[in-house]
Amino acid sequence: MIVTHDPATGVYASTEDYVHAIEVRDPRRLLFVAGTMGLDADGVAGATLQEQLDLVWSNIRAILASAGMTVDDIVRLTSYLRDPSYAEANAAARVAALGGRPVPTTAIVARTLADDWLVEIEVIAAA
Repeated sequence: MIVTHDPATGVYASTEDYVHAIEVRDPRRLLFVAGTMGLDADGVAGATLQEQLDLVWSNIRAILASAGMTVDDIVRLTSYLRDPSYAEANAAARVAALGGRPVPTTAIVARTLADDWLVEIEVIAAA
């Protein structure tokens, strides 16, 4: 069972695509997905931020499927962005991928290991 905790007092307000916390009660399985890049099956990075976001989410769906899970099982998400200007596109891609379901999420601006990696996303899923 998943219970959302999003207090209206004592903490800053969340947004419609973000929730402060999700409690997972009695999970049978937890899946911790490593930072996933916008690389195709040959390991080549998408040429644009949007291509990389599409690849990241395709890759995440494939990893989840290998564990018998879907994006509906994601309970936590961290995005690593090469540039702060990527935040809006990243948020839009997350909202689309999750069908508007808010989850606890953090976006961090960081230098990636390769210059052509623009975004990396890690997730935690529970079923």
